[in-house]
Amino acid sequence: MPFVTPRTLQKDYDVIVVGSGAGGGQTAYTLAMEGVKVLMLEAGRNYDIAAETPMFQTYADAPLRGAGTPDKPFGFYDATIDGGWAVPGEPYTRASKEDGRQFEWWRARMLGGRTNHWGRIALRNGPYDFKPHSRDGLGFDWPIGYEDLAPYYDKVEMLIGVYGSNEGLENTPDSPDGCLLPPPAARVGERLVQQRGATLGVPVVPIHRAVLTRPLDHKTIPAKLHPGNERAQRIIAQDMQARAACFWATPCSRGCSIRATYQSTAVHLPPALASGALDIVCNAMAYEVVTDKAGKATGVRFVDKTNGQHELVTGRVVVLAASACESVRILLNSKSAQFLHGVANSSGKLGRYVMDTVGSDLGGQIPLLENLPPHNEDGAGGSHLYAPWWLYQQQAKGQMNFARGYHIELGTGRRMPSMGTAAELEWLNGGTYGRQLKADARRYYGSFAYFSGRGEMIPNEQSYCEIDPAVKDKWGIPVLRFHWQWSDHETRQAAHMQKTFAEIIEAMGGKVQGKAELDGRKAIAAGGSIIHEVGGAIMGSDPQRSVTNAFCQTWDVKNLFITDGAPFASNADKNPTLTIMALAWRAADHIVERLRRKEL
Repeated sequence: MPFVTPRTLQKDYDVIVVGSGAGGGQTAYTLAMEGVKVLMLEAGRNYDIAAETPMFQTYADAPLRGAGTPDKPFGFYDATIDGGWAVPGEPYTRASKEDGRQFEWWRARMLGGRTNHWGRIALRNGPYDFKPHSRDGLGFDWPIGYEDLAPYYDKVEMLIGVYGSNEGLENTPDSPDGCLLPPPAARVGERLVQQRGATLGVPVVPIHRAVLTRPLDHKTIPAKLHPGNERAQRIIAQDMQARAACFWATPCSRGCSIRATYQSTAVHLPPALASGALDIVCNAMAYEVVTDKAGKATGVRFVDKTNGQHELVTGRVVVLAASACESVRILLNSKSAQFLHGVANSSGKLGRYVMDTVGSDLGGQIPLLENLPPHNEDGAGGSHLYAPWWLYQQQAKGQMNFARGYHIELGTGRRMPSMGTAAELEWLNGGTYGRQLKADARRYYGSFAYFSGRGEMIPNEQSYCEIDPAVKDKWGIPVLRFHWQWSDHETRQAAHMQKTFAEIIEAMGGKVQGKAELDGRKAIAAGGSIIHEVGGAIMGSDPQRSVTNAFCQTWDVKNLFITDGAPFASNADKNPTLTIMALAWRAADHIVERLRRKEL
């Protein structure tokens, strides 16, 4: 395996990719399969999904029954082995202490980044999502349309494996034949949500998730992914056969040792390494893009975290995919006589318009789901159904008090019991003990439904990041300071989520836990807490108002690209990961073509 160290690096590479997650993994894969010599710098340690994934352990096998802790916020078995809301020695700061002005920054320091942990929800942005300003006058239009990215959505879905269905819904794109795998059957509780949601006009349909419900078609897909490249076709065909279909073993957030889900470490990196064109350096904390007197990127400086030494690697092209805010941090810290305010910042927009997903949750207890006969409904480690946004026409008619929309993720079923299964029933039974407590635990087990809204945030001038003038991390690298503010559009959207969730629970004959919070300022989750932050280096058609062009290429430095979420001009109600990969594939194709023409 071509994992190298600063001592064994080559002197020069065609492309340096910083980051190994969705954007970095996809970029490196596309380039390496075309024979481009790539060096990947990963700030975290190596991670072996086959050896390190806890596929079959129960909560009883874990400390504290698997409960979350400060260093493992999502529980002991979560795949994030190093990272979280707080990373030791790597602080960040906030400009305000006011409620609602806080930004929470999640980071994963490991090979594959957040792709090891994510929910695998893989939704395409729709045509409206690329031209939001044209529809309602808010935010920004992208310099590309859905038709520009659709072929890359096709490729990504076929490569990583996405289950789902085509429903013909507004601004919820269907996929061409051969792109999607069959969705798993809906669980009992999900079917009830679907039935009762329909009475309220809420469409509940199979969700798109990056989980293999059957083996990939290794005979026909490779030629669609790499037409005319027989070597790439052979490599990916062989790799696809090494991935097994899901057998519903454990939650996907633990990772997947059989490679049934999408993780960069399971899908992108193995074939890229097999090509012989990719080298990877782990524990390499990149902090500066180096430029020459002509303003061209020549390399990247990084700290070798194993010994604290500062290193420099050079290449013809530099691609940042360290996660949106981390890539912005690198660029803002890359100052020189030519770039006094950071590389690629002539517009002054670097760090501006950081966005996250609008989030709000509500749950309830459903008597119809009590005392169901025992049955296996583990499924694909997450929801099988969801509700895409359904009120476009009402918004177009001015009937809503907020712009943009949200989708609904739902959770039901007889999940593996964890802490508090019986002890958290006081709101239903008033508090019991002994035999009655046991009887109540059996009665209520599996009778709950949970709803999470995931909505669009409109970029605003008050949500951005900058370099803190005083604080540095343990390696002496200046850290980010975050400014954050929700607009009325987002808080009203969160209130609408709460109202809708309560209506669905009541339509199911259920009882809301607590009450629906109709004050959107209280209902909305903290900025960054949904872990969907994008923006900070938005793309556009005007160099004075954006950081990159339509190919994620910075306006100021032609051989410098950004292929994580930083170039997003808006943050649709669809989870961003699939779009990050589609944009990265498109950008990498552009790099390959420009390299062949000797224009980079």
